[in-house]
Amino acid sequence: MSDKGNYVIKVQDLRKEYNGLQVLKGVDFEIDRGEVVTILGPSGCGKSTLLRCMNMLEKPDGGNVFFEGTDLTALKPAQIIQYRRKIGMVFQHFNVFPHLTALENITIAPVENGMLTKEIAEQKALALLERIGLADKKDEYPTRLSGGQKQRLAIVRSLIMEPDVMLFDEPTSALDPEMVMEVLDVMRELAASGMTIVVVTHEMGFAREVSDRVLFMYDGNILEEGTPEEVFDHTRTERARDFFRKVINA
Repeated sequence: MSDKGNYVIKVQDLRKEYNGLQVLKGVDFEIDRGEVVTILGPSGCGKSTLLRCMNMLEKPDGGNVFFEGTDLTALKPAQIIQYRRKIGMVFQHFNVFPHLTALENITIAPVENGMLTKEIAEQKALALLERIGLADKKDEYPTRLSGGQKQRLAIVRSLIMEPDVMLFDEPTSALDPEMVMEVLDVMRELAASGMTIVVVTHEMGFAREVSDRVLFMYDGNILEEGTPEEVFDHTRTERARDFFRKVINA
């Protein structure tokens, strides 16, 4: 099954349950090329599950996820791996390899997958490290890096695969407050460069400033969808208003 719309990702009637608990209850939305979309909502509402279903790290129980016209939910695991290379993902807890240097962390995937030679991978990796201010850390192991540096390294590790879209699952929630800004600055630069980005976050200022569109989730559904101004300043549902009162005034 295919769908040749003008989007990068299209989620259609997406459903997921764990042990009888419905986590996603028929979610629908599209992500256009070059768009920055932020997903907000209280803990446990299904945000991270939705993100993981978008690159098939979690297999939905119903519905479809179209990526550039191809229905990922209809593919075999080996086929999904090929498409997943185009969908970069950055997690809450870095997931960098502790036994590899910063440079090795970045180059291992494209070299082992046969995408790049070791020499070209290292050239690209060094350019990316320079771009995010970590060129002087290329030979350091992750134990010698701060949390913010590890997360920036995780972002670069995805970027070297030249993805068509980047998914961020609460990328700053495990960081000390003073390290949050350095990661958000990298994400702002990516957004300004035209990268298609989907972010699950609790950073309300970032969501308002950088997003083209904001989705507010609650209890497995999207309750609000619109521009930052529409969702933050002209909230339609009482549940969303209550959420924003609490998190913005906290």
